[in-house]
Amino acid sequence: MTAEDVRLLLSALAGIALSIALIIRGRLHPFVGLLCGAFTVGLLAGLPMAETAKAVEKGAGAILGGTGLVVALGLGLGAMLQLSDGASGLARAALRLSGIRGAPWASLFTAIVIGLPLFFETGLVLLLPIVASAAAALPKGQDDDTAKLRLMLPALSGLSVVHALVPPHPGPLLAVNALGANLGLTLFYGLIVGIPTAIIAGPVLARFTAPGVKLSAPLLEPVKVDVATPSVARALTAVLLPVVLIAAGQAVALLPPAVAAHFHWLDWVSDPVVALLVAVLAALPLLFGRRITDRSIQNAIWTEAMTPAGGILLAIGAGGALKQVLVTAGLSDMLVRLADGGAISPLLLAWGVSVCIRLATGSATVATITTAGVMEGLVAASGVQPEWMVLAIGAGSLFFSHVNDPGFWLVKSYLGTDMPGTFRTWSIMETVVAVVGLLLVLAASSIL
Repeated sequence: MTAEDVRLLLSALAGIALSIALIIRGRLHPFVGLLCGAFTVGLLAGLPMAETAKAVEKGAGAILGGTGLVVALGLGLGAMLQLSDGASGLARAALRLSGIRGAPWASLFTAIVIGLPLFFETGLVLLLPIVASAAAALPKGQDDDTAKLRLMLPALSGLSVVHALVPPHPGPLLAVNALGANLGLTLFYGLIVGIPTAIIAGPVLARFTAPGVKLSAPLLEPVKVDVATPSVARALTAVLLPVVLIAAGQAVALLPPAVAAHFHWLDWVSDPVVALLVAVLAALPLLFGRRITDRSIQNAIWTEAMTPAGGILLAIGAGGALKQVLVTAGLSDMLVRLADGGAISPLLLAWGVSVCIRLATGSATVATITTAGVMEGLVAASGVQPEWMVLAIGAGSLFFSHVNDPGFWLVKSYLGTDMPGTFRTWSIMETVVAVVGLLLVLAASSIL
């Protein structure tokens, strides 16, 4: 490692450390903190200020240009499922079918299904109050805090896994685009890795972390409008439609050319923006029936969707800016040289960088965006399958959620745990997801 490499590495660490201080100590929004960190990296790495500013604009513009619509449409679909009580109906049906013994498993797989098209925060808002109510209704002697947590923690595990490992969530989708990975294969591999990871970090781990943790009344409750709850079939159709469209478009490539020619329209329908737009348009009549023209319902949907959208988009854009400054300064090339020397596995290196950025910024999506950007050259140089690189980065982006992660406080509010209890349950669960996910990626990538 040369003196210039050391300077670059120290510049990156200083910029990220400043971001941490501004976000945690200064209580600034991640958007401002990450932008300050990006300019600090450029300044310390010796980039001219004008070049740093151009890198910031390029990084933020590229991320928001490709992801803004996906974020907005995904939030819109999530708002519809929440306001119509559709996702709640799915969860209640699954818990009724499972019985007491199978309730943790029903909670897990319901979260995986519902979480496919939704942001983690939206899925959390939808599921946890329902699961907590189901736990409170358990037979006498079962409705204690441990029983509640053994239902709620698997739901969190399922939501976390699909958020980090399965497109069309923005994090893995951005990594797919940045690294040139195949979207269909990434989705398929993500489920192969994600389902056993969620099982280990959810129902299995909860047996050990839930006992002894005390709960208070949750601070937050979901918002709903006065409409008839849609049937389970209608809600399930709305949830799975974007995933089916994306998967169908990728499957066309596997068909013989003569057959595939009849399904060429799936190429554009499977684009994530188009797939989510189709799902949003279909969800309106599926979830709200004839009341889709009711102005109050339309206003409620998009108010509920857009309220969190601004903060999410700003944080994602600033993460893209930090990524681009790191790439422009030469961090990506340095990592390529490090991996090319055989010092460390490219997948392990990608996971480690993602872990560091996750711990520093608190955002899984920012960690994924930044790491994917700086690993782009490494994928080409190492020959590793980009789909596995996407999943290694996604796994690392979940490592040890703590006080600089907005999700930490949201989970604490919905679970009703105190600080030590949140660390013992949620933070440990996220760490297990990250570590088990990496181990399964390393194992599966050597076989498939």
